[in-house]
Order: sequence, then C-alpha cells, then structure tokens
Amino acid sequence: MSKARLAPELFLNREIGQLAFNRRVLAQAENPATPLLERLRFLCIVSSNLDEFFEIRVAGLHAEIEAGISVYGPDGMPTTQVYQRVAQEAHDLVASQYRLFNEDITPALAHEGIRFLQRADFTAAQSAWIKAYFVREVMPVLTPIGLDPSHPFPRVLNKSLNFAIELEGKDAFGRNSGIAIVQAPRVLPRVIRLPRDIAGAEYDFVFLSSIMNAHVSDLFAGMKVVDSYQFRLTRNSDLFVDEEEVKDLRAALRGELPYRQFGDEVRLELTANCSPQISDYLKAQFKLDAEDIYRVDGPVNLVRLMSVPDSVDRPDLKFAVFTAGVPGQVEHAESMFDAVRKGDILLYHPFQSFQPVITFLQEAARDPLVVAIKQTVYRTGAESELMEILIAAARSGKEVTVVLELMARFDEEANINWAQRLEDVGAHVVYGVVGHKTHAKMLMVVRRETDGEKPQASRLRRYVHLSTGNYHPRTAKLYTDMGLFTCNEEISTDVNDIFMQLTGLGRATKLRHVWQAPFTLHRQILRAIQNETAHAEAGRGGRIIAKMNALVEPEVIAALYAASKAGVQIDLIVRGVCALRPGVAGASENIRVRSVIGRFLEHSRVFYFHNSGAEDVYLSSADWMGRNFFGRVEICFPVLDAALKKRVIDEGLQCYLDDNAPAWCMDEQGQYRLSPAKGKAGGAQQVLLERLAQPRTH
Repeated sequence: MSKARLAPELFLNREIGQLAFNRRVLAQAENPATPLLERLRFLCIVSSNLDEFFEIRVAGLHAEIEAGISVYGPDGMPTTQVYQRVAQEAHDLVASQYRLFNEDITPALAHEGIRFLQRADFTAAQSAWIKAYFVREVMPVLTPIGLDPSHPFPRVLNKSLNFAIELEGKDAFGRNSGIAIVQAPRVLPRVIRLPRDIAGAEYDFVFLSSIMNAHVSDLFAGMKVVDSYQFRLTRNSDLFVDEEEVKDLRAALRGELPYRQFGDEVRLELTANCSPQISDYLKAQFKLDAEDIYRVDGPVNLVRLMSVPDSVDRPDLKFAVFTAGVPGQVEHAESMFDAVRKGDILLYHPFQSFQPVITFLQEAARDPLVVAIKQTVYRTGAESELMEILIAAARSGKEVTVVLELMARFDEEANINWAQRLEDVGAHVVYGVVGHKTHAKMLMVVRRETDGEKPQASRLRRYVHLSTGNYHPRTAKLYTDMGLFTCNEEISTDVNDIFMQLTGLGRATKLRHVWQAPFTLHRQILRAIQNETAHAEAGRGGRIIAKMNALVEPEVIAALYAASKAGVQIDLIVRGVCALRPGVAGASENIRVRSVIGRFLEHSRVFYFHNSGAEDVYLSSADWMGRNFFGRVEICFPVLDAALKKRVIDEGLQCYLDDNAPAWCMDEQGQYRLSPAKGKAGGAQQVLLERLAQPRTH
C-alpha cells in the first residue's frame, strides 16, 4: 500500500492530535484518584504544553494563512480548516481547564488549608501586609505607560504578565488617554505566600495580579482607575537562522534569540471581566481575530502555579516519594568500567537512577587511563553536573569533544553558554551538521587498557552509553527513558564512526548495528515492517510492538497499514500524536493504539519486531516523524544481550500492554476512550516502581 494510494481519511491531523494529547493530560488533573497537589501540577502542565503549541504549531498555521499558502497534509485538511478546528478545540480545552480549577481543585485545596486569596478575602492584617509588600517589592520595579502620541503602545514580551488600566481624569500635564499599560517584570513572583502569622490557613497564597489590582491606583496619582485587566500575549517563538548562509552559527543564533520575545502575535489571553472597549482595543493593537482571544476566569498564566506544589509540605497530597534503584551489577562493581566490561547494563529511568551515568563520566574525567571523551548534547539545562564534569575533564588535559546542538528549541541560550565555557577550557565544540539537528544521545569514553596476561601490551577500548533521552539529570527523574552501557566492539565502532561524521567530513560509512538518521533509519524501519509483512504472508505470523512519542510519517504509516492487511499483529504505544487510525475495516483491523499518561512523562522509544522468532529489539532517540527521519541526526540501536532484551520486552513494552489502570485506547474514529481498569490500580508505571525502585525505608 503506497503513500499515494492512501485515502486522506486514513490519516489523523497532527495539530488536533496534539490537543487530544493535552485532553488526556487534563484528565489526570480531573481524576480524583490523583493526589490533589499533583492534580494542580497536571493542570499547569497542560498550560505549559499549550504555550509551546501556540508558539510553534499555531504560529506556523498563522504564518501560512497570512502568506496565502494553503497547505494540505496527508489528512487532506487545508490550513484554514485545520486552524478553525484547532481554535475550537483549544477554546474548549481552556474552558475545561479553568472550570476544573475554579469549581474543583481550588475548593479542594482550600479544604486542605491551601488557599488562593482574592481581594475580597483579605483581612485587615493581610491588606496591610500586602500594601507594604506592594510598596517595598513591586512598585519600585514597575513602569506604568500612559498611552498618548508620545507614549505609543509598548512592545509586549512573549508570555509576559501585563495589565491594561482604564482611567478617568487628567494627569499633571493635562493628558487624558483613558488607557495605560503596566508590564509586570519577570523578576516578580506570580504567587506569593503570606506569612503564617497573618494567614487564615496553613498555606495562604495571593496572586501578584491580585496585589496589582488592589493597589494599581497608587501608580496614577490624582486619576480614577475604572478597572484593571490582566492580559498575556503569546508570540511566534520559532527561530529562523539560515544555517547555510551564516559563517558563525553561534553568533547568528545569539543575535536572533532576543527577537523571539517579539515574534508575530498568535494568541491573546484576557481575564473574563475585561471590558469590550479594552478587549477590542487590544485585539486591534495586536492584529488578532476573535478566535485568537481567550477569555479566562482566573489567572491568565496557570503555568505560574507550578511552584505551589513544591512550596507546600504536604506529602499526603503528592505522589509517594521513592528512591530510584541501582542494578546490582553497578552497585557491587569497583568502577563503571569494570561493570561494563562484565556485560551490558540497561538503566530504565526514573525507576532506576541516572547516577551511574554521572558516575561513569566522573570516573572517566579523573581516570589517567582515559584519553578521550566524546558526547552529544541536545538538552542539559542551564545548570548541569555532566557539563561541569566535561569542563573539568578538558581542564585536566583529556581530549573532550562535545557535539552540542545550538538549535534545541527553548534551550538555545543555555547551550550557547555551555559552548563558550567548554571552548574556554580547550574542549572541542562542534554544532553538528548544517540543516540537521543532532538529536542522537551518545557518550563515548576511550580508555587505554592493559591485557591481564600481557601487562606490557595495551589497547584502546571504547565504552559507550546510548540513550532514548537527554543527558539531563532533572528530566531523568520525570521522563521514562532507557539507557544502555556497552563496550561491544561493533556497536562502539558504529558510535565512533557517527562521531567522526559529526565532527569531520566524509561520506557516511556502513554501520554494523546502529540505524542512523538521516541515512538508514527510515529505510531500516520500513524494511523491518515489510519483513514482518512477508513473514505473515508466508504463514509464519508477524508481530510488531512500537512505543514512541509520536507517529506521523506517512510512508511508515502506509507500511503499517500494509502489514496489518497481511495479518501482522501490531500494538502501538504512542504517548502523543498518532496520525494512524486503528481498527479500520480493510486497512487496520490488526492494529491497536494506546496512550499511557501517568506520573512520569513517557519518553522512551522502543521497537520490537518478532522476525520469525529472532525477536529484534531496538531503542532509539527518534520518533516516527518526518523531522526525525530526514531532518535530524538520530540513532536506533539494538539490544543484543539476551537477558536485557527480555527485560526491554517485558518492562518497556509488555508492561504497558498489560497496564492494569484505565488506559487510553484509540477507536477507529481516532477518538481515545478509557478502557476499564483491571486488577490492582496503578498501571505500568506503578508496577515498574515496585519492581525497579529501591524499597522505602522508614
């Protein structure tokens, strides 16, 4: 079944699928079985996800419509229709968010002594404290701007908190514009906890917006403040740097970053009580349409409430604390090098600790036998122990090479800063390949070792760590990812060849085990699917299980449809967007799609092909998306050790298919339904915690 012959109705829309994923995340916040403060956190995660969705995906739709371009995706929907559907779905989703926040979560928190106070709730003592706080901490950093010919509308930063003030009267100069704008600097916290001695509950919080609204008149002496309204503008945040034209990518990107704050307007969030006059004024000012305006009954930025769960010491209202496990192979070894020489090691984060990766790099940095360290870096954060270790290794004279992706969206500035610090200590820093983001997760250490039987002889041995997720210790506690340590000569030679491609020049070499994008990964995935199809057609049966974050690439989807028609049994565990429609008569009766949403963000990419009993198992940095296959440097690597292969099948795949909590299963219409819970509640993630994490001690 070729891509050209597939009917549009066999494809689901990517943008609508992304909003459907956020609906499933919101369901975690709606679920009373989720601990209360975690429900609030899930609510904030939806807002954070929507911010990026508007900054990138909706911004792209805006740009196409403004340019008069009508793009048709595999689903056959033109851009204008996609945008209309997105606007409708997004408005419904946001309305559900705020309804949940106001009618369910906020009252439940108040019942537990965690309150968000409104101005009408302030006692005399609280009002006095808030007044003093405003005068001391807020007022000195504010710059109110009254709009008139010499004070035009200010440039509003992306996602910043702002206030539109309706005024009456004339100022000291006789001006009477009627409108002023106040931007809240980002240094100000958006949620402030009241001191315990004046709080009416154990945890009383007040929003910065409530403080501003209570005392905004202090900014306009002698004038009457009719009302004050919060608003927040979302802008296009996709950076454009013509990599083929610039001579210094880092310098060009550094110059481009400040403009992200002032990209084209995409979405305007307003408080529900905003007057029509101000609403129409802002809509015209930002050149937005009615569907771009989101009126909300509460804070215009729920993301800022993400700090509240961490500020409240109520373990009973949060997920249970656990200690990540450490494999015995690592725990009882003298060093990571000794452990890896004895056999491959699989780590499944966050159920198992990320510390062995840090320890491995620490040992490499100080081991006199280590001669070189090479690592790819996509996201690592503004503060990173791993990067500090690399800097120390370079400072001590090790040959350190870092392939650092400058174009990692929203991490560009942090990566630029790390690049500078690494170069300052003599590390080799390269930025990958022009036109292809380096998304592969690879760490290689080269060590000179002696042969026990021939101590006078020595050899260089490569140790590698490959992963499905970033070298980011914080997200390793929040995302599910698998990492593999090995010193297998053929795999480590493949990794070395990829590093040589990234840092030098030359044609791609034939790799022994690793599938690599943009060269072989797409072709090998198609070949593996087609191989299962051939087995099924020959009567040998066929089986595919694939776990990933997104499935949208049309040729892979077409190959899966063809495999299903041949009788291959296919289970797809897709956290986010899945453009394939399962259970369609004559096309996908043998395909099942499920999405697992839980305490941790499912991030691992695991692929299983039965291959007539050989049971090929791969881990990958890549989803099945066009950008991963053709626009990035990605790796997909096999698990060769039989015991580890069994673990990956059991823990990384079968455990999710056997998920005993309600699971989101897609029907033939592309709609997700909750399947009934079976047995003990908790689901795959809870099972893995019980199996892999260390037992709690009291």
